[in-house]
This record gives sequence, C-alpha cells and structure tokens, in this order.
Amino acid sequence: MEAAGRQRLKDHVRSNWQNAVLVCRKCSKKLDGGFGKDGEERLAKALRRHLSLKKGRKAAAGIIEVNCLGVCPRGAITVVNGAASRDWLLVRPGADLDALATALDLPAQAETQNPG
Repeated sequence: MEAAGRQRLKDHVRSNWQNAVLVCRKCSKKLDGGFGKDGEERLAKALRRHLSLKKGRKAAAGIIEVNCLGVCPRGAITVVNGAASRDWLLVRPGADLDALATALDLPAQAETQNPG
C-alpha cells in the first residue's frame, strides 16, 4: 500500500507513433538547413511539415533530433528508421522528401490516415 503523500510514478506512456525516425542533430547543425520549400529548414522540421505531422507523442510518427550518431558524413545528415535500425541513411540537402518518406516507411500524409 502506498504511503500517504507519495505519488505513484507511471509505468509507461503511450504514443500514436507508427514509426520513430532519428535525425542526427549535429549533422543538421553543420548543414544549417538545406531542406523545405526555400531550403532554409532543418531536415527534421522539413520532413515533419512535409508529412503534415504534429510534434510530440500524439503525432502519427515521431521524427526526433538526437545527439551525434557518430557517422559524421560530409555534406549529409545521418537518419535512422527505428523499425529498421540496421540500415542508416545519409541524406543530402535538397533531397526529395517523398522519396525519403518512402525509404523510412513513413506514409505520405501520416496525419490524415490516423486522426486523433
């Protein structure tokens, strides 16, 4: 039985994510943009916007910037699909975001397929 005044910690938290994509923050900072309509956005934000994804755990997929993944390619960003973590992608500025979404197994319009 719980002692008075002590709060019980949650065991887990749910998300709506079908996929989790990890984007190297260090690579993104080095490139300073290169994605989106005007080529001024970082990859994570541009991909999230391109797929009409919300931010956070209520989105249909998670696109998360993480600390250095240790690959450090010149002129590219390291991206990992959490469901297929054996194959990492090196994404160059101006890459086709539809092709990238397909390579990452992300639906073209993720939010419209999983509202709520």
